Amino acid sequence: MKDIRFSKLVLFVNSLVPLTLLLWDWYHKNVGANPLEFVTRTTGMLTLVFLVITLAITPLRKITGINWPVKFRRMLGLFAFFYGSLHLLTYLWFDRSFNFSSMVRDVAQRRFILVGMTAFLLMVPLAITSTNKMVKRLGGKRWSKLHRLVYVAAIAGVIHYWMLVKSDTRLPLTFGFILFLLLAHRVFIKYFPTQPPLPGVNFLPRD
Repeated sequence: MKDIRFSKLVLFVNSLVPLTLLLWDWYHKNVGANPLEFVTRTTGMLTLVFLVITLAITPLRKITGINWPVKFRRMLGLFAFFYGSLHLLTYLWFDRSFNFSSMVRDVAQRRFILVGMTAFLLMVPLAITSTNKMVKRLGGKRWSKLHRLVYVAAIAGVIHYWMLVKSDTRLPLTFGFILFLLLAHRVFIKYFPTQPPLPGVNFLPRD
């Protein structure tokens, strides 16, 4: 896959499909009795979905030896940030009407919002440093250490979701279980490295 521009275009278009469907439902008023809650939860769910997919790429590569998905990891991570930004914008615009003093009081009163804000703020430096120039400027090792914050952001996102739903916790617990497996795999690889691959098997170096 030397030229992956078309594949990236396909991924880009498909990653925007959920937003298109959401806008379609909003326009046709198919967003339930509480449109704000529908949009907020949908954008939050999409943020977690893209985060989990992004985090799953490296374990998939290490387990299978398939390297090409790595080429799409950056775009997937940026879409996680994109939907996280929409999630926050929905809250600021429709819930708080950009009244930041009201937002500060709300964050102080409702802890799940504070956790969600923390998750988003952790994603900001990851998005800013996602370019090739920033990788070169920071250096590979420092860049890799910084981008481990994605795990912390994902954990905070799952906790935010769990605190939000209150009663039916099946979905946040599912996200939490998947995230636990991804973290467990990373820890296992670090402390129990596998044998070098056989000749002819194409594995990339560890992140």
